[in-house]
Amino acid sequence: MSSRTAHPVRRAVTSGAGETSGEVLRDIPLPPYVTGEDTQFAVRAVVVHAPQRWSGGVVCRNDASPHPCRLHRWGIRVLALRGLRAAEIAALIERGDPTAVVPPPDRPA
Repeated sequence: MSSRTAHPVRRAVTSGAGETSGEVLRDIPLPPYVTGEDTQFAVRAVVVHAPQRWSGGVVCRNDASPHPCRLHRWGIRVLALRGLRAAEIAALIERGDPTAVVPPPDRPA
């Protein structure tokens, strides 16, 4: 098998009713309420799992899986729920600081 061949991540075993062998892993569930801690985890996820160009295409900088990986997608969704626009999320990724602080969302008066 070539090291350049990309394969989807699959479950190793079935653990319950309704699961089939070879089922592709789904997205990470979102938290019921997006807290400040969730936001910091999301910033770290989008920065650490940022896209990187490679000879075979764009991959996750952290684990070389096809980009966007599960954690990057989760981080984007959490930050969007927190109220950040796509341009603000892109700026966080560009900055590359996994400890960047996201201001709390504006609250109506």
